[in-house]
Amino acid sequence: MSPHPPPPFDLLVAGEINPDLILSGDVEPVFGQVEKLVDSVSLTIGSSSAIVACGAARLGLKVAFIGICGDDVFGRFMLDEMSQRGVDIGNVIRAQGGSTGLSVILNRGSDRAILTHPGLISVLKAGDVSDGLLRQTRHLHVASYFLQTALQPGLPQLFERARSLGLTTSLDTNYDPSEAWQGFDGLLSLTNVFLPNEAEACSLARLEDVDLAADSLAAKVETLAVKLGAAGALGIGNGQKISVASIPVKVVDTVGAGDSFDAGFIFGYLAGWPLEKTLKLAAVCGALSTQAAGGTTAQPTLAQAQKYLP
Repeated sequence: MSPHPPPPFDLLVAGEINPDLILSGDVEPVFGQVEKLVDSVSLTIGSSSAIVACGAARLGLKVAFIGICGDDVFGRFMLDEMSQRGVDIGNVIRAQGGSTGLSVILNRGSDRAILTHPGLISVLKAGDVSDGLLRQTRHLHVASYFLQTALQPGLPQLFERARSLGLTTSLDTNYDPSEAWQGFDGLLSLTNVFLPNEAEACSLARLEDVDLAADSLAAKVETLAVKLGAAGALGIGNGQKISVASIPVKVVDTVGAGDSFDAGFIFGYLAGWPLEKTLKLAAVCGALSTQAAGGTTAQPTLAQAQKYLP
């Protein structure tokens, strides 16, 4: 009997869909009807999930996306841009009359403030991701856990279904606007790769020291990668605890850098690379992505990123 053919996709991303409107320069608003001029403005692919999908496709993975957007100008913009970057959007649900979310990012180089209109960001449910779709991929990634409130209750069962079908899973919670950092503990035991940044790791573990926080979280998952920004990254897995440095780059903005990191880590993980090489690729992808406005413009190809690997 001939072996089963490999699934058509390497990665399925289940997540939110919204563009980013990025204003850069002196972006601190002054009320009282004061008008200020900013240096630049751009409408780009937003949402952690979509940026991960685009970054992974840029590295060469076959990527599918499932999420919900409106049949409006922002929804059409997102789907067109994702499709142009090689992401399969055939499973995206278009909600007639619904409003696609939007984030306005006030960017000051290495720091930013974000104003988000949720729109349909929160409405994707675990039941929208069928077993048939899961069977078409090797790995399931979920981001923006705290924003995807309709997905939260069924996410453990979704990860269980995925793993029972032979998929591996990854999770990036992103920031919790409520700052409660609750409701996800049972999910970590079903997560192969957990991808918080330093602040998120400390908040989730309720510890101030990132090394202690990483140790605490790593006990609950197979592989942990903590993003440390310009300081690089910390990874724990297979009995190893490894730190890698970032690379020097001229930062234009940091929007989506953590998502590009996630894409790099998922690539290395699916390729079966050692933890150190995977972590270094992730850190390089995150750093290189900061060299242009928006989360996807400067995402590297694998060849571009490998120039910085040992």
